[in-house]
Amino acid sequence: MSKLLRKPEKNEIFQGVTIVQEVTAETSPLEYVGFKMIDLAPGAKFSESLGKQECCIVALTGKINVTDHEETFENLGTRDSVFEKIPTDSVYVSNDRRFEIEGVSQARVALCYSPSKKQLPTKLIKASDNGIEHRGILNNKRLVHNILPDSDPSANSLLVVEVYTESGNWSSYPPHKHDRDSLPDESFLEESYYHEMNPQQGFVFQRVYTDDRSLDETMTVENGDVVLVPAGYHPVGVPDGYTSYYLNVMAGPTRIWKFYNDPDHEWILKR
Repeated sequence: MSKLLRKPEKNEIFQGVTIVQEVTAETSPLEYVGFKMIDLAPGAKFSESLGKQECCIVALTGKINVTDHEETFENLGTRDSVFEKIPTDSVYVSNDRRFEIEGVSQARVALCYSPSKKQLPTKLIKASDNGIEHRGILNNKRLVHNILPDSDPSANSLLVVEVYTESGNWSSYPPHKHDRDSLPDESFLEESYYHEMNPQQGFVFQRVYTDDRSLDETMTVENGDVVLVPAGYHPVGVPDGYTSYYLNVMAGPTRIWKFYNDPDHEWILKR
């Protein structure tokens, strides 16, 4: 089994709260990126004290209430399926705070973490605040929802984005990486990918590889899987008949996204 591919689990920690995915520094090769996916039944509550971490709470599907015990945001969430392809609501919570999430309906919630030392204000990121982009041409097209981009100063480390890639297309392509702290040309950012497919029985292929091939894994990724990218290039290919969704979390020592294309494949940008 790949060290970079995480299959979903159904770990009910208490009634109505199920951990579907959990990535921590202790259980993964990632130092800067943490991730949880939780399912909440209506009325179920999940709470957490952040310590020296910040968190972006993404209402992936369903409706939730979120509080940091100073501010409360109610009825967050805009969709029953990510494949409605509309942005959703999120909440940023800084370090040294405690938050609680309550399921209003059956809900799936992404918790995106990174280290943080400077406390910032809690912020509601409404669906209407998401920047929407159409990237690429030909078989390199994808739809992007920027939840917490580097242009938004609301976070210390976190970058969070949703990406849709249509049947037969490629994403994170041409292969690019961001594993060197070499600004202004390239930044060091770890990354995680949470994947869903439509229809659910679909799959995508994701390769993670470095120039010297000391890391080179090609994975068959199914619905609900998480792929970890501690370093290297990380393209995604979508087979005919299926649509790909993924939620990216990135973080590193400097909160800026500067990537470097694989020189062997950069030529496709000149078509």
